Amino acid sequence: MSRIDYTLYLVTDRVRSRGRSNAEIVQEAVAGGVTCVQLREKICGTREFLAEARLVLAVLRGTGVPLIINDRVDVALATGANGVHVGQQDMPVTAVRRLVPAEWIVGISVESVADAVCAERDGADYIGASPVFATPTKADHAPPLGLAGLRAIRAAVKIPVVAIGGINGENAGEVIRAGADGLAVVSDIVAADSPRAAAARLCQAIEAGRKSRARQVEQQDPGHRETPGFLL
Repeated sequence: MSRIDYTLYLVTDRVRSRGRSNAEIVQEAVAGGVTCVQLREKICGTREFLAEARLVLAVLRGTGVPLIINDRVDVALATGANGVHVGQQDMPVTAVRRLVPAEWIVGISVESVADAVCAERDGADYIGASPVFATPTKADHAPPLGLAGLRAIRAAVKIPVVAIGGINGENAGEVIRAGADGLAVVSDIVAADSPRAAAARLCQAIEAGRKSRARQVEQQDPGHRETPGFLL
């Protein structure tokens, strides 16, 4: 996959899905504008994870939206997903790179500028800056980065920065203005009455945030042009 758009990055969570399947939520969310999907399964066994991945891949087929598998390199390889996302306590990016096809997407969660710099050095395609705000979807998260921390990470690396943690339609614009290339969202889409409508609202907030950021950048550096979504 040669062009990756991290604009609106859905992270699944069946605990908050109100009984709906991952495949159902992903289908609706993509129709609303989601551009990248991460399948995150923390409590199921390997066979169930494989089955879930195959169902989601079937929904995504033909949409151009990539599927990233959380943590499990083996599941990603077995299902033919587009990449894998790891955390600071998971397999290092350098080791993942030795196992997966060269064209695969490899992302990693970071909690500091130092983490981000290491991720870029080790060959990550993008980083998940986490958490920007406090979030109930991950009980053991580090102290929130806040917008200042997000800006510091954005300034420290050249690879795409996807912000995650407590992001919703109310704060999406300010997170984009702070420098995020994309937003990773869990509850605001997964738990919504309509995942499609929730994704569409987030896309509108992202677009407004980008226009505001572009105006700020233009005032500071006339002639500069932004690259929406960090397409690669």
